[in-house]
Amino acid sequence: MDSKTVSSRLRELVKFLGTVKGDLANVTGPPSLLASSSVVEVGHCWAQRPAVFAAPAHEPLPEKRSLLVLKWFLIALKSQLYVAGSPGPQAVSIKKPLNAFLGELFLASWTDEENKASTELIAEQVSHHPPITAMHVIDRQNGVRADGYARVEMTFNGNVNIRQVGHAMVHIDRYDEDHLVPLPDVKIRGFLGGCMYPEITGTYSLHSSGGYVAEVKFSGEGMIRGKRNSFEAKVYKKDDAKQRAIYTLSGVWSDGWVVKDGQTGEVIEMFKHDAVENEPVPMDIVPMEEQDDWESRKAWGKVLNGMAMGNLEAVTREKTKIEKAQRQMRALEDSRGETWEPLLFRSISADDFEVFHRLAEGKGLQLADERTKGVWRVKDAQVKNLQRPFRAGLTPLG
Repeated sequence: MDSKTVSSRLRELVKFLGTVKGDLANVTGPPSLLASSSVVEVGHCWAQRPAVFAAPAHEPLPEKRSLLVLKWFLIALKSQLYVAGSPGPQAVSIKKPLNAFLGELFLASWTDEENKASTELIAEQVSHHPPITAMHVIDRQNGVRADGYARVEMTFNGNVNIRQVGHAMVHIDRYDEDHLVPLPDVKIRGFLGGCMYPEITGTYSLHSSGGYVAEVKFSGEGMIRGKRNSFEAKVYKKDDAKQRAIYTLSGVWSDGWVVKDGQTGEVIEMFKHDAVENEPVPMDIVPMEEQDDWESRKAWGKVLNGMAMGNLEAVTREKTKIEKAQRQMRALEDSRGETWEPLLFRSISADDFEVFHRLAEGKGLQLADERTKGVWRVKDAQVKNLQRPFRAGLTPLG
């Protein structure tokens, strides 16, 4: 893409954002600025490296398991936040994912035969107003799972500010161990400079029932100093009042980092995203013709085709069809006094989510369940026995 096109699109975006008041999360952006994927696909970042996801199951030391869960968390950030783009000194074509419609599903899997690991991803849009996406990743062979959900809130004040209300919980069967994982807030910067990029700032902690904490301080690029997407992290024992580091990490989450022994300073690992051994494995997904009408890529198929051909008129037309049909479905439900029931996830009371309260005790962390319509958990039995068609006689178009 040439610099004139990039500049034109950025001007279009800034002009558009300047007209929107309040939360941007459910606002439809200009077609030229949309990514060719939906919000429900974002969870692929958790699952696309099965060996990384499964690694804690094979580590006997709890402090190292905390380190490995932290590594998984950091690796996922790049593909999660650089949507339809990549880090670099030139203008980065970050785009807004399609707003998922209520009931939209994304099902995919990844297999790493060399490392004997495989992951399955189940994602569903469980609410549209407000937008809430629930996700479940599992490696059945190695006994590791991650469950998460997020309400996304977006505002614009020169930067796009993205707040994720929710969390993820990783469970390792072999050690009956849980890890509470935060969902960091993000700013999209660089509008005036013509180079949009995501940035995380602030401090976030991953808490383990094994007795360890992984603390990450995101700093990023400042006006005077600092490097884009920078961070420092450490793993320490929960009951150590001095929080002495067992491991330290420093670097750039979108590029690479160094892991060191917290006491000796010895380098333990150097991670680089672009190293061949760190590439994601190919994603397996049911062919389009075999997908259910509620599966994301089939549902948005004509929109995605329009994007691929550069036919923005077709994108707008087909996208409007789905959005209009969804509004009609909600109106019909209201007239009948009906409530939409998610297919693969259920909402539970915050009071019933004991593991969160146990890990969050004394940390000042809260579930904010009143803003996320409860705590979302996968329906395990439903997922194991899942068969197409999912909603016989009903499609996203009515």
